[in-house]
Amino acid sequence: MPELPEVESVRRSLAPHVIGRRVVRARARRRDVVRGKASPGALLEGDRIRHLHRRGKQLGIEGEGGGVIVVHLGMSGQLLTADRSRRYPSHTHVVWKFDDFDDLQSTRGLLFRDPRRFGGVWTFPSLEHARRERWDELGPEGTEISSSDLSRALAGSRRRIKSLLLMQERVAGLGNIYADESLFRAGVSPWRQANSLEPEEMADLARSIREVLVSASDRGGSTLSDEGYVNADGEPGSFQDELRVYGRGGASCVRCGGELAQDRLEQRSTVWCPTCQP
Repeated sequence: MPELPEVESVRRSLAPHVIGRRVVRARARRRDVVRGKASPGALLEGDRIRHLHRRGKQLGIEGEGGGVIVVHLGMSGQLLTADRSRRYPSHTHVVWKFDDFDDLQSTRGLLFRDPRRFGGVWTFPSLEHARRERWDELGPEGTEISSSDLSRALAGSRRRIKSLLLMQERVAGLGNIYADESLFRAGVSPWRQANSLEPEEMADLARSIREVLVSASDRGGSTLSDEGYVNADGEPGSFQDELRVYGRGGASCVRCGGELAQDRLEQRSTVWCPTCQP
């Protein structure tokens, strides 16, 4: 599932193609993937795109008229640019076509596709509505989280630390990949109870979360298979080359050389080093 770095990579790769473009046609090819009004106007038809926002794992497309589209990629969703020669790939559910104000501009549209349909598109009349109805419930941004933010998010809980990190209302943007990576870098076992962390450990974990998410964003996220995540230009990420524990159960720890353990924690595959993460 795309996490914060993958969605941030989509935002960055999409911005040069869509900022300032006018949507001349918007169409939902599958009505059930759109929550809220699915009318062309609600999907920004006739409006010019002013800004792209990201909150946690969600992308916001804001029009100059004030309307906002929020896209959640879910497990298999993609936002892809389209030119005149590109045929719509299968499972394309929403299509936006742009004006041709610049003859040198090759991007003629934007596609949302989602084979498994765990993602979706939400329409809102304003950015304030989007924040209130979608984003206010999220925890602090993982790329900006401080030790005090993390302490408040985890305050007093006896649940396993990794389980809490995956809850978007606690920390926005973390998923299975980067939770494992952050815990390893901080030397914290995913099985630790959250209320057992000392202040120094909390500070180390907050710093590791920030560093992992920022580094992964700068590397375009992680693409783990031939059919995995790609950015808006259809390009894969490269941070998978930097993963130290995720997907490496049974391999040697890059830090101590011991064998990495793997198990399921609340139905999520979890990899850690028993030596480096006591």
